[in-house]
Amino acid sequence: MYHHLETGKDEAERKKNVGSLIRSGAIALGGYKKAKIYGLLSCSSGKRMKIENRIFFKNEAEALKLAYRPCGNCLPAKYKKWKEGLEFNGKL
Repeated sequence: MYHHLETGKDEAERKKNVGSLIRSGAIALGGYKKAKIYGLLSCSSGKRMKIENRIFFKNEAEALKLAYRPCGNCLPAKYKKWKEGLEFNGKL
């Protein structure tokens, strides 16, 4: 897990470093640490959050291990299973 603010000392360095981590495969999902939600990097909800609340995960297993739940906006089927209280292991 990577905290967005810890990826660089200023906005330009963070943007460069996060892009590099995405390209290398070290980051695949984003998360909102206050509500413990994870979702796709392309999610419009995730793009609106403040950077101090943004974290990144290598994969879904890492997010689930840390008790994050799926985003209802970009992962609606997974969110629905989670919401209904069905056994949820990150796979549909």
